[in-house]
Amino acid sequence: MPPSADPAASDAPTASNALAASDDLATALRHERAHHDACRVAFAAMVEGADLQVVTGEDVSASGADAEVLGYQFRSHAKALHELPEGPLFFGRLDFLTGEPGHHIGRLRISEHPAAPPLVVDWRAPVSRAFYQASARDPQGVAVRRRFGWAPGSRGDSADLTGMEDEPLADGRSEGGDGGFLVRELERPRVGPMRDIAATIQPEQDDLVRGGLAESLCVQGAPGTGKTAVGLHRAAYLLYTHPRRIQRGGLLILGPNRAFLSYIAEVLPSLGETGVRQSTLHDEIGRHPVTGTDPDRTAALKHDARMAEVLRRALYRRVTAEGVEALAVPEGSYRWRVTGDELTRIVAGVLADELPYETGRERVRSRIVRRIQEQAERRSGPRPAAWTRRIEHARPVSACVEAVWPKTGPEEVLARLLTDPEELARSADGVLDPDEQRALHWPRPPRSPKSARWSAADLVLLDELVGLLGHPRGYGHVVVDEAQDLSPMECRAVARRVPFGSLTVLGDLAQGTTPWAAASWPVQLTHLGKPEATIVPLTMGFRVPAAVLTLAGRLLDRLDADVPRADSLRRDGELRIRRADGDLGAAVVAAVLDALTREGSIGVIAADAQVDGVREALTTAGVPTSGPDDPAARVTLVPATLAKGLEYDHVVAVEPAAVAESEQRGLNRLYVVLTRAVSTLEVVHERELPWEVGVSAG
Repeated sequence: MPPSADPAASDAPTASNALAASDDLATALRHERAHHDACRVAFAAMVEGADLQVVTGEDVSASGADAEVLGYQFRSHAKALHELPEGPLFFGRLDFLTGEPGHHIGRLRISEHPAAPPLVVDWRAPVSRAFYQASARDPQGVAVRRRFGWAPGSRGDSADLTGMEDEPLADGRSEGGDGGFLVRELERPRVGPMRDIAATIQPEQDDLVRGGLAESLCVQGAPGTGKTAVGLHRAAYLLYTHPRRIQRGGLLILGPNRAFLSYIAEVLPSLGETGVRQSTLHDEIGRHPVTGTDPDRTAALKHDARMAEVLRRALYRRVTAEGVEALAVPEGSYRWRVTGDELTRIVAGVLADELPYETGRERVRSRIVRRIQEQAERRSGPRPAAWTRRIEHARPVSACVEAVWPKTGPEEVLARLLTDPEELARSADGVLDPDEQRALHWPRPPRSPKSARWSAADLVLLDELVGLLGHPRGYGHVVVDEAQDLSPMECRAVARRVPFGSLTVLGDLAQGTTPWAAASWPVQLTHLGKPEATIVPLTMGFRVPAAVLTLAGRLLDRLDADVPRADSLRRDGELRIRRADGDLGAAVVAAVLDALTREGSIGVIAADAQVDGVREALTTAGVPTSGPDDPAARVTLVPATLAKGLEYDHVVAVEPAAVAESEQRGLNRLYVVLTRAVSTLEVVHERELPWEVGVSAG
C-alpha cells in the first residue's frame, strides 16, 4: 500500500490495493481536489442564492399567511447554510456496478442548480445508505467504496485532502476493509467539542439512525459505543426525512446538564441542521429559580411515581357540587334555573371525561349554559350567539362555576399540600404512610406561594400539576440522553412533551448515579409513556480503549446493573496507575504535566469536594485550567458529578476512593469517571483502589 500523497498527514488513510494497482494515486487526488474546488464554488453560490431569496421573497405575490410561511422557509434555509461549520464538503464516494457516475457523500446536498445532478449527496439520502451498509457479502450495487482522509482540523481547503482508501466490494475480495480508516479516525485527538460521526457510522448504528419517525427507540449503550452520536444523527436524519412533520411539532434534545449541551452543541449545525432546541429538563420545567433544598429522603419521595396520584387528588379535591344551591340567572323579569341535582350530574359527567383541569372547568361552564339555552329555546325559540356569550359571562354563572370547579394554579395547590398536614393526609391516604407524609411537610410555611423557596424536586411536582391543569407544549420528537438518571416523575415530565410524538432514549443502566436511577429499561420506558419502544444494546466500543474498558469491567462486576459487556475496537490506549507519596496534589500535577507532552485534550476529574484543592495545586504549578463548560480548553478540571457524557484524550482520575464514597451511588459515578478517556487514563491515588478492596458507599 503506497504512502499518502502528503507525507505530513500521517493519520490520513492511504490508497488501497485497488487504487495502488493503477499507479495513479497522485492523479486521483488531483481529480478529487478539483471536484472539491467545484463543490466549494457551488456551495458559495448556494449561500448567495439563499440570501437573495430572503431579499426577493419579501416581494412575492402571495397572501399574507403564505408569504410569511415562504419567508420563514427562505430565512431558515439561509441561516442553516451560514451556520454550517467550515470543513470538508465530502468524506466518501460510491462507484456503482452500473457504471453510472460516482456519488460523493457529504453532510449536505451540494449542486450547481437545484435541478442539476448533485456534486455531493447528503449522507441521509436513500442512495447514501449503501455507503454505510454495503459489504463484500452484500455489495448493494456498489463496485467501490472510497473514503477520504483530510488533514486534522481542516477548514475545507482542498489542499487538505491528503489521502484516500478504496474498498472493492463487488469482486468479493473485501470483507469491509481492514478498519484502518475507522481506527485512525477514532484515535485522532479530541480537542474541542464533540464531532459528528457521519463519516464513520457503522451498519448497526446506521440502522438506529434511520429508524422511522413513529418508532420510539431505547439505546442501551456501554461507555464509548456512540449512543449520543447515534441519537443526534437520528435527530438530523428525521429533520431531513420528515421536515414538515417535525417542524410542526418541533424537535427537542434533552441533555443532563449545560456542560454536556455545550459539548454537543456543534454536532447538529455541522450536519446542516440549526434551530433545534437543546435543553435540560430543569430548563424545560423551571417555572421558578431553585432557592430551596430538600433532605435526601424528601427529595426521593417527591421524585417517587406515587406523587402523581397524590397531586391529582390534591387538585381535584377542590371540585365539588355537594351542597351547592340551585343556579338562578335573571334575564329581564324571568329567571333561568339549574337545580342543585343538575349541577351535581354536570360535574360528575365532566369528571368522568378525565379532561385536563382547566378544560374540565370550561366544560362545566358550557354545559350549564347549554341547560339554560335549552330552557330559553323551549320558551321562545333559538337565541343568537351574542345571547349565548352574555349568559356564559353572566355573574351568577361565573360564581357557580367557581364554586363547583374553582380556578387555581400549580403553586397554590402544591403550597397548600405541603403546608397543611390535614390536606396532605387526605390527598395521600393509602398512598403514602404517615411517616412519609411528615417527611414532605414544610417546617416553615411561606407567607404565600409567590414567596415560597422552591427546591429542584418541587419544580418536578409543579410541572406535574401544570400537566394536570392543561397540556404543555408537545414535540414531534424528543431525544433524551442519560435517561437512566431520570426519576419516575421526571420521566412523566418528558412524556407530557411527546403525547403524540416519539422518543429516542439513550443511556446506560451501569452509569445511573441519581438515587432514583433506573434499574430496568422496560420500567423506565413505561414511566416515559412509551412501553412499546424497541430496546437495542450497543456493545462495540469506538471511543474507550480496551485497557480502560477492562479496568472499568472490574468495577462493573460490583454494580447492580444488568447490562451486556462491551468490547473495544481500540487497542492503542494506555492505562497508568500512579500512587501518590503523601502529596496527592503533587502527583496530580505530575500526571497533568506528563499529559501535556502529548497531543489532545486533558480532563482532570475529581470528587466534587476535592476540586478546589486540585485546582489550587495546578494553579500553583502554573497549569491553567478551565471548567467543563469550555469544550475547547486544553486542560479541563471536572467535578465528578459533571463528567457524564464528556470525553477527553487524556484523563487524570483523582482518588477513586473519594469518588466512590461521595454519594449513594458513588461506585456508579466512579464507573463514569473511569470511562471518559479516549487515549490515556491515569489513576492518581493515595488510598486503596475500590476495585481491589471493598469501599462502603456514602
